[in-house]
Amino acid sequence: MIRLDQVSKQHGRQILFLEASLSLFKGEKAGLVGPNGAGKSTIFRMIMREEEPDGGAVVIEKGLKIGYFSQDVGEMSGRSTVEETMAGAGEVATIAAELHHLEHAMASPDTDPNAFDAIVARYGEVQARFDDLDGYALEARTREILAGLGFSPEMQDMDVGKLSGGWKMRVALARILLMRADVLLLDEPTNHLDIESILWLERFLKDFDGALLMTSHDRDFMNRIVTKIIEIDAGELVTWSGNYDFYEKGRELANQHKEAQFERQQAMLKKEEAFIARFKARASHAAQVQSRQKKIDKIEKVEPPRRREVVEFDFKKPPRSGDDVVSIARVKKAYGARVIYDGLDLLVRRGERWCVMGVNGAGKSTLLKIIAGETKPDAGDAQIGAAVKLGYFAQHAMEVLDPEHSVLDALQHSFPRATVGSMKGLAGAFGFSGDDADKKCSILSGGEKARLVLAKMLFDPPNLLVLDEPTNHLDMDTKATLVKALSDFEGTMIFVSHDRAFLRALSNRVLEVSPSGVHRYGGGYSEYVAATGREAPGVG
Repeated sequence: MIRLDQVSKQHGRQILFLEASLSLFKGEKAGLVGPNGAGKSTIFRMIMREEEPDGGAVVIEKGLKIGYFSQDVGEMSGRSTVEETMAGAGEVATIAAELHHLEHAMASPDTDPNAFDAIVARYGEVQARFDDLDGYALEARTREILAGLGFSPEMQDMDVGKLSGGWKMRVALARILLMRADVLLLDEPTNHLDIESILWLERFLKDFDGALLMTSHDRDFMNRIVTKIIEIDAGELVTWSGNYDFYEKGRELANQHKEAQFERQQAMLKKEEAFIARFKARASHAAQVQSRQKKIDKIEKVEPPRRREVVEFDFKKPPRSGDDVVSIARVKKAYGARVIYDGLDLLVRRGERWCVMGVNGAGKSTLLKIIAGETKPDAGDAQIGAAVKLGYFAQHAMEVLDPEHSVLDALQHSFPRATVGSMKGLAGAFGFSGDDADKKCSILSGGEKARLVLAKMLFDPPNLLVLDEPTNHLDMDTKATLVKALSDFEGTMIFVSHDRAFLRALSNRVLEVSPSGVHRYGGGYSEYVAATGREAPGVG
């Protein structure tokens, strides 16, 4: 269906691909992986003809209908969410618009009587095609997809222009899913989704009978959908069978094998070079020396495996807090007529790691804001315990970064007494190695800003971490660094996350917020799934 054939591509002085090839066949579901900046989005853009390769060819089967979801969402306003979604459904949306126009023309007294027969004939053709494309079910399908992505009936009918950027991303994704494409290209489709929507999208993509090429930083999501991995590795495209876990194990085994080959060859070369150095001045050994030198010259050198560098950083221990870290008593909170909490009681003890779960709008972020002192309850008390030093991560925390500061400036400004070496080590641990540490905050992506804020928070760690979606936009390597840092963290945590690997690794308590009330579960996320038989509230 789609083939990249010996493709080369360069951006400035950076070589992204050098005679690289990949194939995507009918019905295949493939994951595209590689470090940030390796060229994943460039592959999508080349397939969509938004960019051309410098060499080689991008071959696409004739008549193929491709749906492409990227993080770049255009302007949306002036229509309802449903109308905006339907407008992106491809041919069926175009035909629906023509059908509406023809119906208006047939009903209008201003229509030229001489043109009426032609309009009626055209209406019959358009209606037949609309029926073939299942157009009369279009609105129902649209609403089903929007509901799956978390839109309430009210949100579906409101002006799309009033939605936040994250919700507009969901609309853009819904448009692509509605298209009934032959191939879906999805660039980080889960970035703005909560866990319930991610689970719905998993089911949708499993049932999708077309081909799929996607990137995702969500390990569980990737594992459950893809059957092959295409890895970008230093300008090459390497295809692996299986899901992400299978690829990761296979890559590690291949690296071990290559490392052993490299070490054996190095030992052999060292031995031959020692012989040459020892006997090259002796005429009696001239033939042997010459023979061994020719042998060395002809050998195809084994390169050591390229390993992605993950910088380790030893984070300080937080100060010890009292045993009662957070005490919430009889808390009430409402927004207008919508009651979020009515008489909530919660005691968080030292060392507990509570993950807060609940359907969209249940009040997860509101609870975190109450604990962090960002929002006051309407009634009741929320108290922080003795000797508690609180650190709060929320999406708005990224907005207070000084745009003129570089990454290193931002860290040094926060910790003026720390050495430059320790700040560079901290930056490296969160993915800012080399020149990346000199990037200005004004040009950082959402994920880079999140990494910088987390680095600042964890260098001098509080003993209570309140984290609202800390893994949004983080790549798998940075998530692994964060999970390791937080696994060793000796304080208390309360957090919201849609990343199931993060939830499994770090929680030891679950608080489920639902319309029927607040439910507590001893044990972490894995125990919650076992006890409830579901991966998220409201999901069967």
